[in-house]
Amino acid sequence: MSEYKTDIQIAREANKKTIQEIGAKLDISPEHLLPYGHDKAKISAEYIQSVQGNKNGKLILVTAINPTPAGEGKTTTTVGLGDGLNRIGKKAAICIREASLGPNFGMKGGAAGGGYAQVIPMEDMNLHFTGDFHAITSAHNLLAAMIDNHIYWGNELEIDTRRIVWKRVVDMNDRALRMINVSLGGVANGFPREGGFDITVASEVMAILCLSKDIKDLEKRLGDMIVAYRRDKTPVFCRDLKADGAMTVLLKDAIQPNLVQTLENNPAFVHGGPFANIAHGCNSVVATTTALKIADYVVTEAGFGADLGAEKFMNIKCRKAGIAPDAVVLVATVRAMKMNGGVAKADLGDENVDAVNNGCSNLGRHISNLKSFGVPVVVAINHFVTDTEAEVQAVKDYVAKQGSEAILCKHWAHGSAGVEELAHKVVQMADSGMANFAPLYPDEMPLFQKIETIAKRIYHADEVLADKSVREQLKTWEEQGYGHLPVCMAKTQYSFSTDPNLRGAPTGHSVPIREVRLSAGAGFVVVVCGQIMTMPGLPRKPSAEIIRFNDDGVIEGLF
Repeated sequence: MSEYKTDIQIAREANKKTIQEIGAKLDISPEHLLPYGHDKAKISAEYIQSVQGNKNGKLILVTAINPTPAGEGKTTTTVGLGDGLNRIGKKAAICIREASLGPNFGMKGGAAGGGYAQVIPMEDMNLHFTGDFHAITSAHNLLAAMIDNHIYWGNELEIDTRRIVWKRVVDMNDRALRMINVSLGGVANGFPREGGFDITVASEVMAILCLSKDIKDLEKRLGDMIVAYRRDKTPVFCRDLKADGAMTVLLKDAIQPNLVQTLENNPAFVHGGPFANIAHGCNSVVATTTALKIADYVVTEAGFGADLGAEKFMNIKCRKAGIAPDAVVLVATVRAMKMNGGVAKADLGDENVDAVNNGCSNLGRHISNLKSFGVPVVVAINHFVTDTEAEVQAVKDYVAKQGSEAILCKHWAHGSAGVEELAHKVVQMADSGMANFAPLYPDEMPLFQKIETIAKRIYHADEVLADKSVREQLKTWEEQGYGHLPVCMAKTQYSFSTDPNLRGAPTGHSVPIREVRLSAGAGFVVVVCGQIMTMPGLPRKPSAEIIRFNDDGVIEGLF
């Protein structure tokens, strides 16, 4: 495989256009672009407001099967499809999330696509970009500091220090910070208590930024956040500490969507970045709704497999933003089918049609799950050079039996030229009016029943296991007026079940709930299932060990 260039080599050789030229493709005039260098810009709030009367374009969601170490290429397919739609003469834009530094320096790598279907500038996007994550980190930790400061100066709000639910955050994988003791060292440093850190992408501030319609909505949602409880278990809100105003000021630039470009100089909105296994896994509502007002086709992605990202896109983002997908692209690879069929990673290069067939059950379940939302589905087979014709045909035949179509896509190697067939199919589906979208459950359904609905209909579990304390907590929130909120399931991305090693399409399993958390500002209830972590750790050999400047002063080692 050494004859293939790395993603960063390809990105560095790109023929970039100025961000003003990219904005012009969507009729955004230069005064509404706030440039960060020559190739990145934020879009002004005034411009976003000015296009609200426009008709919406068509929304295409890209999702995937459960991720495997073989790789699926969801972002790569999102970028490739956006380029493909422009190639066949459509006015299209893509909307993806920003990359977290934690996975970049850990194991997962970046979030800008790959091969000849990438968003650039790749180095900037996978490092500090326009500083949005730093702003979110700062706003979050300002609130944390104000909580401890309030307690230090007399605790007028009568916060029970045992019931502070607001942790601190940092945008790095650091297992040592999961549980810590704070305020040690005597009277001058406050009252000692247990605390901890989550990764920034798990912050409720991140979720709020991605679900807010504008700066006023952002401020209101920040004020609605519950940070602690009193001894009588009544909630203490962010606005009670008077932190919401200052937090909003810190986020004034971060809420504005970022505009960059693909390798083929097509517009890409890159904004927000909640993880899909511990948060709702979609880019910002502001970016998506703005793109829909100025492009005829908008391609967006939802994180991890369709059981997580797509489910949350449908049940949380679409519900909150008043949008609906016109078509869904489900990404799969022959290699991943073989892994689901029991083949070891080292043997994936060998033809094994039987293993492909055995592994297709995971794909089949995702197809039927997505169709249950009332949306048409096409499967994109993200091509690898080791795939054989017989293996590809096996996937196509299987998908045809599920009542959908699978299309071989070669965007990684050939850019938009390798994805034209999929682009035509997506246009046909989106323009057909076939979509009759409906979320999986109504607002008024009780919270525990919402959890059961997802567990049984999406994960195909037999039951949900929850302690009496969890059930009572959900009931209390319903009594407090939060029963109408959707639920955000925090579980492993690797399986339909809560066991990451259970591949394929398992049935007969249970979904154990470890705890539930109320994100009153974001507007959902987080349901923590199994052994999910909101602060990852670095692997034995983190990517950070190989990221460096080479002798030419150029960054290498980024994915």
